[in-house]
Amino acid sequence: MADRLGALASFLCAIHCALLPFVLALLPLFGLGFLADHRFERGFVVFACLLALLSLGHGYRRHHRPRPLLLALPGLALLLLGVTLAEGSIAVHSTLVTCGGLLVACGHWVNLRTDRAYAHVHGRYCVH
Repeated sequence: MADRLGALASFLCAIHCALLPFVLALLPLFGLGFLADHRFERGFVVFACLLALLSLGHGYRRHHRPRPLLLALPGLALLLLGVTLAEGSIAVHSTLVTCGGLLVACGHWVNLRTDRAYAHVHGRYCVH
C-alpha cells in the first residue's frame, strides 16, 4: 500500500513540478495558489522522502533486490537539490524535481513489482 501511495504521490509531484511554470499565473484563479508556495513543496518533498525510505527499506528487507533503491535514491537526491539549492532558477528547479519525482515513482513501482515477484512464499498458511 505504501508503494502505491508513494508512486502516486511521486508521479503527482512530477506532474506538479513539470506543469507549474506554465500554469503559475492560473493557480490563484482556481484557488490553488498554495501549490506554488515553497513551504508546501518542501513539505511534500519531505513527506515523499520519508515515505520512500520507509517503503523501499521495508521492500528491500523482504526481497533483497537493490534495483528499487538504485532508482529512488538518486531521485530523492534530485528532489532535495531542487527544493533547496535550485529555487533561484525556475527551469533548473523544475527539471530537477520533475526528474527526481519520476525516478522515485519508478522506484516505488519497481519495488511493488519486485516484492510481488520475489517476496511471497506459498505455504500452508497462504490464504489464496
